Amino acid sequence: MTRVLVVDDQFLIRAGLVGLLNAAPGFEAVGEAGDGEEAVRLAAKTRPDVILMDIRMPGMNGIEATKRILADAADQAPRVLVLTTFDLDEYVYGALKAGASGFLLKDSGPERLLAAVTAVSGGDALFAPSVTRRLVEAFTQQARSAPDAQRPSVLGTLTSREVDVLKLIACGLSNPQIADRLSISEATVKTHLNRTMTKLDLNSRAQAVVIAYETGLVTPRG
Repeated sequence: MTRVLVVDDQFLIRAGLVGLLNAAPGFEAVGEAGDGEEAVRLAAKTRPDVILMDIRMPGMNGIEATKRILADAADQAPRVLVLTTFDLDEYVYGALKAGASGFLLKDSGPERLLAAVTAVSGGDALFAPSVTRRLVEAFTQQARSAPDAQRPSVLGTLTSREVDVLKLIACGLSNPQIADRLSISEATVKTHLNRTMTKLDLNSRAQAVVIAYETGLVTPRG
């Protein structure tokens, strides 16, 4: 059973999502929140597997709520799936940097939403990685235009193989595809990824994609 917390400031959207989740086999809506502060409280209380997080809310927005929830998680942190109206949204980019695992457009159908929740709860890369990569590309232009000396040298702690894996992740490859490309096992890919995320203090694969673009390891296609 995948336990989901629904966060959105619009009552009808919350009610629809809660109803959908509770009607679908294998899902349970464990709570609903109308703003970021309530989301932080309910996340600590209900300890969901996945949080469907709206971004633009009065008071504490979804970005700050995501930061707080992931920072306060005692053990297994929930996966945050951002809900947004626009696929190219600077707020969503901020949420990915904060540790969200991916995002979903609000006009997605029920099957896509449930598939996204399943993917995120299972620890998959992130939902719709090609779209997420396009979002990251769009909002790292300013960071990439800075002189190399001004970019954070955060990749210095990684081995050459860990850098290879990070680069392929940012290019949208799945673990099996990376394993095939580098002629290593899928388990080895996971090991390299886990070590990379530990060294860089990352909460999600989406954050790894952001880091890869911001440091210039991967550059947007012209």
